[in-house]
Amino acid sequence: MTSLSALMRRLLGDRGTDIAVAIGVVSVILIFIIPIPSPLLDFLMILNLAISLFLILMVLYARDPLEFSIFPSVLLVGTVFGLMLNVASTRLILTQGPNFAGQVVRAFARFVVGSEGTNGLVTGLIIFIIIIIVQFLVITKGSSRISEVAARFALDAMPGKQMAIDAEFGSGAITEEEARNRRRTLEQTSDFYGRMDGASKFISGSVKASILITLTNIIGGLIMGARRGESLLQSLNTYSQLTIGDGLVSQIPTLIISIATGLVVTRAGAKASFGSETKQQFSMQPYVYYIGGAFLLLLAFVPGFPWLMLVALAAASIFLGYHLEKKRKADEAEAQRQAEADEKVPADRELAPIVPLDSLSIEMGYGLIPLVDQERGAELLDRITNIRRETALELGIVVPKIRIIDNIRLESSCYLIKLRGVEIGRGSIQMGSLMAINPGGAEEGTIEGMPTVDPAFGLSAIWITAEQREQAERCGYTVVDPPSIMATHLSELVRRNAAQILGRQDVQAMLESLKENFAVVVEEARKDFSVGEIQKILQNLLHEQVSVRNLVNILETIGDFAGVTKDSAYITEKIRQALGRQISLQYGGDEKTLQVITLSPEWENAVIQARLDTATGPVAALEPQLQELWTQEFSQVVLDVQNRGFLPIVLCSEAARTLVRSLCEREGVDVAVLSTLEVVREVKLEVIARVPFGSQQAAAVS
Repeated sequence: MTSLSALMRRLLGDRGTDIAVAIGVVSVILIFIIPIPSPLLDFLMILNLAISLFLILMVLYARDPLEFSIFPSVLLVGTVFGLMLNVASTRLILTQGPNFAGQVVRAFARFVVGSEGTNGLVTGLIIFIIIIIVQFLVITKGSSRISEVAARFALDAMPGKQMAIDAEFGSGAITEEEARNRRRTLEQTSDFYGRMDGASKFISGSVKASILITLTNIIGGLIMGARRGESLLQSLNTYSQLTIGDGLVSQIPTLIISIATGLVVTRAGAKASFGSETKQQFSMQPYVYYIGGAFLLLLAFVPGFPWLMLVALAAASIFLGYHLEKKRKADEAEAQRQAEADEKVPADRELAPIVPLDSLSIEMGYGLIPLVDQERGAELLDRITNIRRETALELGIVVPKIRIIDNIRLESSCYLIKLRGVEIGRGSIQMGSLMAINPGGAEEGTIEGMPTVDPAFGLSAIWITAEQREQAERCGYTVVDPPSIMATHLSELVRRNAAQILGRQDVQAMLESLKENFAVVVEEARKDFSVGEIQKILQNLLHEQVSVRNLVNILETIGDFAGVTKDSAYITEKIRQALGRQISLQYGGDEKTLQVITLSPEWENAVIQARLDTATGPVAALEPQLQELWTQEFSQVVLDVQNRGFLPIVLCSEAARTLVRSLCEREGVDVAVLSTLEVVREVKLEVIARVPFGSQQAAAVS
């Protein structure tokens, strides 16, 4: 019994709506086949009328057409439902004749035709024909035309709107989620108007079918009456009256649905309900009611016109205009008082709101505007989108919105890249030219051009024309276009400053997102570490180009050592060791081989003994003589390794790694420093150089 009740709850709760809709659609089809009794026919006709009323009310209260996106499907089902009821009522009228017991049909017939005999029939028939004409030639035809035009314009405007969304996303004005939602809304809008264009044809076909059904009812009724022995006048009176009633019962819901269809397609771009928009827009011009009231008042003096009604309506119009004008003046006075109050705000209060700086921004001279101009392709915007995506995959952080600003104070060919309002890089670009960069093996002087420097890596380069590109590439130069120059510079600066880009709010968002699937991991790490402390650890990793995308492993390591210490430098080292495979493969490449520089034992001991703990972490405070010796020997080794075509990677003990890194940063030497505990077994080590203690030359190790 319990299992049966659980099954019923499941059917009625989870899938009950789908089952009910399926049964309803199948029942509509069965009406066409199976005769139904008159009471059930009355109920279904009333239900059809109620549904049409609900539809138009929902359309009137909808603030956006997409709020009722299933309207085309409902329109199809409702039209078929009405036609099936028309067929069912026709079957009963023809088979039962004068004994037809449908109360709804007879009520409509009596209401329209009355009891005036032939005159009543003619009047009812004329009213019915007028309704058909109004619906077919005015409402339905207009709605179909509007639907067709709306669908066409929606489809034509779709590519431009998609490009606008991509441009905003590429410039950082909107997030990826916002861009995805806008694209989805745009697709839904286009699909909706396309479906409305097709669905409106059902209404048009329904009206035509009603005309044919009406004629068939009358002709069929006369034939059936003759077979029953009824007189021609009696048959005409009976079946014409019932046919008119049946036609009105079917046409009134169809008329309401047609009006609803027209309202849906004519309210494209609406931001409020029909009633709210009507109230707002009809109350904007009070003088309209003054003029209208005066005109109605003049009509009251025309002989034969109902002057009392015209005077009353004119007075009501003038009063409404006066009321609206009074309200508008009150609103303007209130706005003026508010403006004066804002002007009187003290200086300290006026400066209270703080306008936050953009996390990342690009300021460019007017000569570089074509790089972000939509009409010229906006190549830079696409590159920025790719940079944000690649940074998220490579480093595990989402680069915030990058604002592009036209700065007229800059030279036309210059640009600045700022991080929270502070310049972190600048460059100059000659539009229409290409930059040929010498990676180190090209022959200087073989290509004519204006000398310059690559802004991203500081390599020597020259500006060349497009015709010189092929020649420059043959000579060993790397040739790039203006969008690539700026995009590469921006990408490199983002990587170098990833630690500063990662804000506390970003860390909080990362934790909240991870909490959905790894709640225990996040809660354990947050139990002993604040968001700021976790941010500091992540910044330590990013500072050395270690991706924080594996945030689960990072937080698990934080939780493992939370009971031991809260020293961010110590925990950072343990996290690096937990991410050893990732770090080893990052530098080992596909060959899984690390070519490393090692330190002599004397240097490691000297560095460890010179450890000094500061507020920002441990550093190596060598004696001046040792510092000078280190600078000479280490720089010579790194230079030799670079000349041999290797990436300088220093391998040392865990205790010395952080200290060696601090020495390298102090000297401005960009090297990767790894500890022996970070190298996994499957990565092969190859020592290519060693920094000796007390020698002025670097000793190469074969």
